[in-house]
Amino acid sequence: MLSYHTCPLATLGGKDTGGMNVYVRDLTRKLGALGVHVDVFTRSQDEHVPHVLHDLGYGNRVVHVKSGCEVPLPKAELFSYIPDFTRGITEFTGTKNLEYDLIHSHYWMSGAAAIELKQQWGVPFVHMFHTLGVMKQRVARFDEEVVGDYRLIGEKQILREADRIFAATPAEMAQIQWLYESDVSKIKIIPPGVDLSRFYPIPEDEAKEVIGIPPCDQVILFVGRIEPLKGIDTLIEAIAYMRRNGSFEEQSFCLAVIGGEPDLSREELDSEMARLKQLCHEHGLDDLVTFLGKRDQDTLPYFYSAAEAVVLPSHYESFGMVALEAMACGTPVVASQVGGLAFLVKDGETGYTVPSSDVVALADRLANLIKDPDLQASMGIKASELAQEFSWDIIAVNILEQYQEVIATQSAIAN
Repeated sequence: MLSYHTCPLATLGGKDTGGMNVYVRDLTRKLGALGVHVDVFTRSQDEHVPHVLHDLGYGNRVVHVKSGCEVPLPKAELFSYIPDFTRGITEFTGTKNLEYDLIHSHYWMSGAAAIELKQQWGVPFVHMFHTLGVMKQRVARFDEEVVGDYRLIGEKQILREADRIFAATPAEMAQIQWLYESDVSKIKIIPPGVDLSRFYPIPEDEAKEVIGIPPCDQVILFVGRIEPLKGIDTLIEAIAYMRRNGSFEEQSFCLAVIGGEPDLSREELDSEMARLKQLCHEHGLDDLVTFLGKRDQDTLPYFYSAAEAVVLPSHYESFGMVALEAMACGTPVVASQVGGLAFLVKDGETGYTVPSSDVVALADRLANLIKDPDLQASMGIKASELAQEFSWDIIAVNILEQYQEVIATQSAIAN
């Protein structure tokens, strides 16, 4: 398993940590339970972290490979260290006398490494993009979000060289087909899973007690990376709109934002975090919006279960793991009608979908939920029921079947 730019053991909510980390970690654990040995190779970002960790169970390892300086680096710079990464992997496997049946790469930079390793080892590789460069290019709002041509070239090469591509939704498959002019015969739609032993409904009063919120208070929750792509500014504008229109005059209410590092000095704050804090100040929302920073995933079920709604106002999501986790906890989701969110959230049943960047529509849907506890409860029940279909117990078996099919095809060709 290759997860070059981000470690599956990292704390969620950082600049480059999110659904992909959870996916790699949970899939590896489930494969271990199915009797599959997995080594996850990732780039070392901290010289003080042991290079090999056994934190995924079943003898499965996370191997931190030195690739350039062992510090976090911008993605644009990481591209140049991919040869170091592949070289470090071959040195590790050579020293340990390891052989693998298959490579599963995640995100395009890992796919670039997989192409080289496939040639060296003579084994097939499957790939999952998690996000597509062309789609991110289309919704970029700031210069730092613009995707370099090298990524688009790399993604097209992966589509040619991979033995199988996993798409999270039919929408992603269509995007690959039309935007990359790719053959879809080797693309299989397999959505991410959710760990139902971790994410399940917790009584709201018990969840609120754990995270320190009075039982009578109402909470709207955002969980994710702090970046323009996530549309948090739209959510803040919607909260401001709701306050102006008296949507929660009688309720004690707050928006909790999980992700990023909000407690740094003004000079050290990430530019997007600084922009969002300034936006809250301009709208007089400092008393309503709380930036909680990164949180360990073990605490997330309590936050999801304590919330009246979880909001994903993203401009693009290939899937939306946060939405699935929240639904598994029995919480309605209000999300932009984009990508995987449009596939996952059933409008009017498990939550609402609204046009991306539509402040008024988002505010109206949130107001509906806040004012109607019975609606919250019915949507939450349906959301939890739908999430059962995405159990990792089901998804991991589907992925393992794909592995076996790819390996069998490779073997038949070789013979």
